[in-house]
Amino acid sequence: MSKTTSVTARIEPELKENVEVIFDRLGLTTAQAITLFFRQVEMYKGLPFAVRVFSAETIAALEESENYQALPAYANVDDLFAALES
Repeated sequence: MSKTTSVTARIEPELKENVEVIFDRLGLTTAQAITLFFRQVEMYKGLPFAVRVFSAETIAALEESENYQALPAYANVDDLFAALES
């Protein structure tokens, strides 16, 4: 019996490159990362993270947070809390 098997998947090239940079920083090969994911699925008996659909409000907030330069700045914590209360 073979000790390994192959997994073939079609992935967008840019996504693959971006993720492999992260794997490299973590000291993982792509094969090791896939094995780690499979082990987690096996251990959790499902996906090892929550899968959900975000509401339109959440998506808008996430998009707004990506443009952090446009977010208001506050001189101190009191000013921040005052703005949050209004």
